[in-house]
Amino acid sequence: MTTPVVEVRDLRKAYGAAPSAPGSGEGPGVHGVSFAVTPGEIFGILGPNGAGKTTTVECLAGLRDTDGGALMVLGVDPQTHPERVREDLGIQLQESHLHDKITVEEALRLYAAFYSDPADVEELLTLLDLQDKRRTQFAKLSGGQKQRLSIALALVGRPKVAILDELTTGLDPAARRATWDLVERVRATGVTILLVTHFMDEAERLCDRLVIIDRGRVVATGTPGELIDRLDDARAVRLRVAPDARRRALAALTPLVGTPDVAAVETDGDEIEVRGTRRVLFAVVPALAAADVVPDDVRTVSRTLEDVFVAVTGRAYDPDAAPGATDPDLSLTNTMDGADR
Repeated sequence: MTTPVVEVRDLRKAYGAAPSAPGSGEGPGVHGVSFAVTPGEIFGILGPNGAGKTTTVECLAGLRDTDGGALMVLGVDPQTHPERVREDLGIQLQESHLHDKITVEEALRLYAAFYSDPADVEELLTLLDLQDKRRTQFAKLSGGQKQRLSIALALVGRPKVAILDELTTGLDPAARRATWDLVERVRATGVTILLVTHFMDEAERLCDRLVIIDRGRVVATGTPGELIDRLDDARAVRLRVAPDARRRALAALTPLVGTPDVAAVETDGDEIEVRGTRRVLFAVVPALAAADVVPDDVRTVSRTLEDVFVAVTGRAYDPDAAPGATDPDLSLTNTMDGADR
C-alpha cells in the first residue's frame, strides 16, 4: 500500500468561540476533516467560499494552530515541527502579494535565497512561461501572470508537495484554461498537488481525487467519476424543435411518461426536457421519428459535481457564499517570506 504524503485525521479548528466538540459542526472553522493524499496526484479540496478549505491547508502548512486532530506531511507533524516541512512544502496562498516594484526575476531570486537547494530560476521562468516578463514589475503583471509567478514562488524550493489555493479566482476563461494546463505540467515534474478551489469545473477537470467540504465538514470523497456515479442513474435529454413542430413533439413525448425509461417531460423556454434513466435517449428518438419530428438541437445533460453537492447537502451550490460563514477572513501573506525562513 502506498504511504500517503499528506494525512489529515479529524482536524478541528474553531474561531470566535470555544472549540467545537467533535462532530458538532457548530461555529466557524473545521469540524473533523479527514483525508489522505498519495504521491504524484492532484488532490482537490472543493467547496464554497467559507467552507473551511483555506483553514485546512493553513493548518497543514503550520501557519495555524489546530484545536484537535492529527496532521502529517511527508511523515512530519507540521504543527510541532513546521521547520522540517518548509523545504518540501510549497504554498501559493489566495491572498499573497508582492511589492509593486519588484520584478519577476528579482522575486524568484530573492525567494530562492531562502532555500538550501533551490530550483533553477531560468527553468522556472521557462516552465511558467515568464521568460518575457522577467524584468516586469509585479504591479504591471496581468492577473494570470501574477498567478503564474505565485506558482513559481511556491515551486522555487523544489517542494515535493505544493498547495495551490484558489489560483484561478478572478481570471478570464482563457487564463483559467492556461493555468489548468500549467498545473498539469507541474504535476508531470513529480510534484504532488493539493488544489484548493470553489470551482466545480476546475476540480472535475484537474483532480484525480477530491474531498468536498461544506460548513467545515467533509461531505463527500472520491474521484470525480466515482462521486458522480454514486448518484442515481437518472439522465436528461434536452431538445429544441421548430415552433410549428413543438405541439407534435410534445404529443409524441408526453405519453412516454411512466414507461420504464421516462420519468417526466417538461418545457423550459424554447426547449423540451425529457428526464428518465440512462436509456432515456433510446425512448426519445423513436418517438420523435414516429411523429416525423426532426429536432434542431438535441443534447444529453450530464451529471456534475454540483449535482453531487446538492445530493449530499440538500441545497443548491453557492460558490460565492460570503466568506466568514465557517472560514473567517484571516488572510496571511505568502509563507515564503524572509521572516519564515
